Amino acid sequence: MTKIENVPTDAGDARISWVAAPEPWAVLAVSHGAGGGIEARDLQALAAALPAHGVTVALVEQPWRVAGKKVAPAPKTLDTGWRGLWPALAAPGLPVIAAGRSAGARVACRTAAGLGASAVLALSFPLHPPGRPERSRADELLSAGAAGLPTLVVQGGNDPFGKPDEFPAGPHTLVEVPYADHGFAVPKRAPIGQDEALAVIVDAVAEWASSLPRTGR
Repeated sequence: MTKIENVPTDAGDARISWVAAPEPWAVLAVSHGAGGGIEARDLQALAAALPAHGVTVALVEQPWRVAGKKVAPAPKTLDTGWRGLWPALAAPGLPVIAAGRSAGARVACRTAAGLGASAVLALSFPLHPPGRPERSRADELLSAGAAGLPTLVVQGGNDPFGKPDEFPAGPHTLVEVPYADHGFAVPKRAPIGQDEALAVIVDAVAEWASSLPRTGR
């Protein structure tokens, strides 16, 4: 069952859709990217699967999405909204895994250490703009691991924002979703289907989450 919570922040009102685990030991707080919302296929797959593993999923909608705007604001404003949400995300008193897809992954990486997150999940991390590898955002990704936070990157094999082999070595785990693009869609002629691609994501996140320290109640 999903519970909706509206949360005021300095960037405007945000929204959390809580999908509770029966016996939770952690919260996965995950936000959307700059081009879509929490209906993204990977976010919905995680929300459907992780509660059975003891992880409550908090699907976060940034203020700009709640306000019905079509274009995401500057990164600084995204960070402001995320920070404003954090007390609500931490309210259950459980370890909070900071997570996001695309632009949301950048926000999670930039802010995780300062907010006291227990770990970071980056889905489709936009390592660089398409065709512009010189404009790397690797420092944002690496900052979470450098702060000692367990970090998992799940990346499509054909993501134009950064293929798995473009990522730098560092204190993070990287899982490839074969043939998938930035939205984790796979071509119809690919050797794996869409359900199989989503299963790669869910299985990787569930296995990684199960390896994290269980310090909550």
